[in-house]
Amino acid sequence: MAPIRIGIVGLGKIARDQHLPAIAANPAFRLVAAADPEARESGIASFAALADMLAEADLDAVAICTPPMARYEAGRLALAHGKHVLLEKPPCASITQLEHLTRTAAAIGRTLYATWHSQHAPAVADAQRLLRERTLRRARINWLEDVRRWHPGQRWLREPGGFGVFDAGINALSILTRLLPDPLFPRSARLLVPENWAVPIAAELELESSGGAQISATMDFRHPGPPRWEIDLLTEGGSVQLADGGATLSLDNGAAPRPQASLEGEYAAIYRRFAELIAHGACEVDPRPLQCVADVFLVARHVTVAAFSE
Repeated sequence: MAPIRIGIVGLGKIARDQHLPAIAANPAFRLVAAADPEARESGIASFAALADMLAEADLDAVAICTPPMARYEAGRLALAHGKHVLLEKPPCASITQLEHLTRTAAAIGRTLYATWHSQHAPAVADAQRLLRERTLRRARINWLEDVRRWHPGQRWLREPGGFGVFDAGINALSILTRLLPDPLFPRSARLLVPENWAVPIAAELELESSGGAQISATMDFRHPGPPRWEIDLLTEGGSVQLADGGATLSLDNGAAPRPQASLEGEYAAIYRRFAELIAHGACEVDPRPLQCVADVFLVARHVTVAAFSE
C-alpha cells in the first residue's frame, strides 16, 4: 500500500520530540505538511492555519497536536474534509466534544484515534495481564513533576481548558483505566489553584472502583528534582508497582522480567496502531480518562493558593 499522507497540526514540544520522529520512523506514513501559526518544519509544506493546509495539501490523515482547547475544532474541520484524525491527549476539552467527533467520524467512515501514550508504556501490558489474575485492593498514585522543566513556556496549561496538573496526571488515569475494567468513581478531591491560574497546579484525589478498590492520588506540578510517575497496586496476591511512567514493573519490590517486545516506544506504538485502524476502517476512542477528570471537577473542593509563575 502507498504510504498514508499525513499532516501535523501544532509544532510544539510534544510534536517535535515525539510525533515527528515517530512518523519519520514508520514506513506506513509520509509527512506531507504542517500547520502552525508561528513555527515551520523544513522539507515539507508549511501553513499558518489548518484550513489552508487542508485546502492546499494532498492529505489522507491529520495528527492534531495543538493545546487541548483547540483540538475539537481542528478535529471537526479535518473530518469535514474527509481526513482520518489522530488526537494527542487529552483528546478534547470536554466529553461532549469528544462524543461529537466520535459520531462524526463514524458517520463519514473515517478513523478517529484518541491516543493515550502512557497506555503504551513498556510495562503497562504486563501489569494488565497480572491484574487479570489478581483482585486489586488498593492503589496509590504519585504523579509529580516540575512544570518549569517539562512544560517550558506552555502558558496554555494554566488557562481554562488547559487542564493544569491534569494534563500530566491524566496519563496516570489512562494507565489505571487500561489496567482496570471497572468504572472509577471519584469520592473526593482537593484541587489547589494558584491565584494567577484558572486550573489546578496540584490535586489530591480519592477514588473507588466499582469492584471496591480504594485509590488515592497525588498530582503536583511543583515537584523539584526528577519526576515521580508511580502507581503502586496492592492485590490479594502481593504488590505490583509501575514506575517511570509505566516503563518499569516491580513485583513485591523485586524487578519483574519483561519480554523484549515490550521495550518499544510509546509514540511508535501509537502510529502503528493508527495505521492499523486506518487499514481496517475502524475508530478507537477511550473516553474514560477524560470522564474521570471531569467527574473529579464535579466533586472537588477548590483551594486558592499563592500565585505561581514559570
